[in-house]
Amino acid sequence: MRRRVARKLSVLAALAAVVSVGAAAPPAARGPAVEKVPVAVGYGGAVASVDADASAAGIEVLRKGGNAVDAAVATAAALGVTEPYSSGIGGGGYFVYYDAKSRTVHTIDGRETAPLTADSGLFLENGAPLAFADAVSSGLGVGTPGTPATWSTALSRWGSEKLGTVLKPAERIARDGFTVDDTFRSQTAANETRFRYFPATAKLFLPGGQLPVTGSTFKNPDLARTYAELGRKGVSAIYKGDLGEDIVDTVNNPPVDPGSGWKARPGKLSAADLAAYRAKLQAPTRTSYRGLGVYSIAPSSSGGTTVGEALNILERTDLSKASEVQYLHRYIEASRIAFADRGRWVGDPAFEDVPTKELLSQKYADSRACLIKDDAVLTSPVAPGDPRHPAACDTGGTAAPTTYEGENTTHLTAADKWGNVVSYTLTIEQTGGSAITVPGRGFLLNNELTDFSFAPANPAVHDPNLPGPGKRPRSSISPTIVLDGHNKPVVALGSPGGATIITTVLQTLTEFVDRGLPLVDAIAAPRASQRNAAQTELEPGLYNSDLRTRLEKIGHSFRLNPEIGAATGVQRLPGGKWLAAAETVRRGGGSAQVVYPAS
Repeated sequence: MRRRVARKLSVLAALAAVVSVGAAAPPAARGPAVEKVPVAVGYGGAVASVDADASAAGIEVLRKGGNAVDAAVATAAALGVTEPYSSGIGGGGYFVYYDAKSRTVHTIDGRETAPLTADSGLFLENGAPLAFADAVSSGLGVGTPGTPATWSTALSRWGSEKLGTVLKPAERIARDGFTVDDTFRSQTAANETRFRYFPATAKLFLPGGQLPVTGSTFKNPDLARTYAELGRKGVSAIYKGDLGEDIVDTVNNPPVDPGSGWKARPGKLSAADLAAYRAKLQAPTRTSYRGLGVYSIAPSSSGGTTVGEALNILERTDLSKASEVQYLHRYIEASRIAFADRGRWVGDPAFEDVPTKELLSQKYADSRACLIKDDAVLTSPVAPGDPRHPAACDTGGTAAPTTYEGENTTHLTAADKWGNVVSYTLTIEQTGGSAITVPGRGFLLNNELTDFSFAPANPAVHDPNLPGPGKRPRSSISPTIVLDGHNKPVVALGSPGGATIITTVLQTLTEFVDRGLPLVDAIAAPRASQRNAAQTELEPGLYNSDLRTRLEKIGHSFRLNPEIGAATGVQRLPGGKWLAAAETVRRGGGSAQVVYPAS
């Protein structure tokens, strides 16, 4: 396997002369929009994100001597400006860091938390679950933000720059503006009705009462001032200061347009919730796959355990020699089984006894892999197994369907000249989050608490994802770093997309490691997503192909999903080079940049 990976890296290194594009010099002041390119190869470090201005912010920090952690925070802050419907300081996320000096992987759980007064009935009214639409655009769905604490923790532990320094590029973009693209306009249009419920949101994102025009310059001076304040005071301004007071007041008294007719349920956030919040340093998940070490985030996210279990299920199958139908069949079935176990076993480990080690054991994966048949399809929902007591082909458990999870978020990947790597996924939950902007502060609040189960998916099965006081809702975020046998990086990647994050990362990894696709092609490949449901979602490239027909003959059932995920990644190449890769089409294409492009 190592020979195959080395050969693949050599091929990609040879491509460097062809694809040495993408590193626009960071602007000293606002100029023309930075061009988006999906792949870049070069030296000095690399950044890949969905947005060119955000990637350029990270490159600017690297160029000035910052490391991968500094660049990741700078990129994330810029995404809070240019991708405000997917991320920002009103949300949370998960941060995975590879330290080149010690050759070790570290993680931060920066997930939002429920109020300390919350209980399992947070989303129940008169004994029945609240309608999802009523919870989404409300204060009730807002969790204590974790993103500012994540930035502060990462910088204090592993960064080389101060928060105020790495926020400067984002502050400048917010003040001077960025160029509106079709994606930003379409996402605004999709949320226009919700945005009009809240005057502060409508004023900011519907300037003059109209949708922002593609090609126009969009400015957010309130956010520029907020970033400047964070730079001066640190994140205590949120967790113990005036910014936090504004957040609490906005959550508990949502500022609704009285003429809109919208009833925004108040939240239960307090100053005590903010003061008690901590971003958690914790060990990563790890599994071995084809001789490589695959590291990701442990619970409260289900990403690391579910991707890892699926990889272990696939370990015994030589996917490099499988036909396309065989490969997709095995990948789909492994996803189906891993999601069954995710639903039963994974929640916030501060509240739930999560068998992380057992879920990632090869012994358990083998006991589940024997359920997969080459000529038949499992019927969803598949029942979970018991990782503490593996039994071969056990189907005796009680099945529960996969609960809904919003499909937005954003992901960035960064590397530096010293070999450090960051894979970081951050979110405010669904596109536009709660739709509630903190007045005068320029950022949207999350609706992350709606990732909790409102009620058990099956009353006969324990649900580890019900709300609780200070509890973190289960996530599917899966920032991943893959190391070789010498504990050096091979590739790092991640994606947005709610529960489809897990399948996006899994498919991209297997396309890259097993199927031999260059990273940018593995990211661009049409996707399938099976999450223990009756039907597997397919993007058009698969749905409209003969592969769908051939898979249906085995017994698969499909439905169309126009777009699944939006991945980015970086890959270490020989000779100190980095390859950065992003989407070619999804979300209008991503932005891969390096500090010094290879000539």
